[in-house]
Amino acid sequence: MSSDQIPGYDYGADEIPDAPISTDEFERLQRTVLFDEDDEEYLRMAGDVLEGQIDDVLEVWYGFVADHDFLVYYFTDGDGNPDEEYLERVRERFGQWIRDTCDAPYDREWLAYQFEIGRRHTREKKNEVDDADAVDHIDMRYLVAFVYPITATIREFLADSDHSEADVDAMYHAWFKSVVLQVTLWTYAYVPDENW
Repeated sequence: MSSDQIPGYDYGADEIPDAPISTDEFERLQRTVLFDEDDEEYLRMAGDVLEGQIDDVLEVWYGFVADHDFLVYYFTDGDGNPDEEYLERVRERFGQWIRDTCDAPYDREWLAYQFEIGRRHTREKKNEVDDADAVDHIDMRYLVAFVYPITATIREFLADSDHSEADVDAMYHAWFKSVVLQVTLWTYAYVPDENW
């Protein structure tokens, strides 16, 4: 499925507001997580490795969520049942998020979409693009805590390649830095501006 066919995926669309932080602030965040041009190069390498494995990665991540009823809760309807259509639509975007993490330039357009992703986890916009009737907010603690499983589980997929151990390690750390950077940006929607 091409990215323009993914339900609710509107990276780069005119209606996505510009990021509420300056380019200088974004660059300082990147430096804080030690993210640089080499990491972008290793992420592109990771994108090549992961492209054929995205469905397998999503199986692991969705299996992790499915094993924890307190995480499935965020995808349930008013009767407490998992909303399968909503889960599938989110899954398509999650797959594209892997691609964007690896391949998209970390520019203003990318930055604006990170803030949009953050809003889509909160009462401000959750369920909106899917017209879903699921729980209307994902608690920030799970957003932050999910950094570990989506980082730790990626290494075996990166290692499933012909790359050297050093390259696998570099891809893994670039992924880790990017995930921490993105989740940090997503938290903006959860706190008052003056606290972020």
